[in-house]
Formats: sequence, C-alpha cells, structure tokens
Amino acid sequence: MSGQVGAAHILLMYAGSARSTATRTKEEALEQINQMKSDIDGGADFAEVAQKNSDCPSGANGGDLGMFGRGQMVPEFEQAAFSMEVGATSDVVETDFGYHLIKRTA
Repeated sequence: MSGQVGAAHILLMYAGSARSTATRTKEEALEQINQMKSDIDGGADFAEVAQKNSDCPSGANGGDLGMFGRGQMVPEFEQAAFSMEVGATSDVVETDFGYHLIKRTA
C-alpha cells in the first residue's frame, strides 16, 4: 500500500519523557543513542542493537513496528519514517517518548 510504510525503531527514554520509567538523564540518553547510531553506521545489526538497548517492547522483535499509515505515529516519528528510503536508518529523532533511531523496512 502506498499510504503505509514499514519500520523498526530503537527507543531510548529518559527521566521525564512520556511514559518513561528510565532513570538516565536526557543527556545520557542522547549520548547513548548517538553511539548506537555510530555503531549501526559502522555495520552493527539494527535488530541486535534494538534487542539489547531499546526501551520499547518492540525491541524484543528487533524493534519491528510492522506497517503503519499516516496519523498512527507521533508527527516527528511519522515524518522521519515516511521521508526515508527503504533500508535507510534515520538520524536521531526526538519525540515526547525519548530518542529514536528508525529503520525503514518497507
């Protein structure tokens, strides 16, 4: 479907982000997600990094969120996912939930 994309993500929450139970500071979360981005850009497997690090339950499945359409994700996340080429990994995206790395899967 042209109105949908597939994506996986890694979410790092921090103290004060929406629905967060994390104790890391915002600065610590940003530092950690930037390191993960560097690792992935250097050849680390996105799904493995998600399984080991993501604060989202989807992390157990390599961060896979399946297919979704417009209006189903928060605006910052949606904009990034829909603007990427299949197979690409985003730069760090900040939402109310924390910091994300997004991989477009379809």
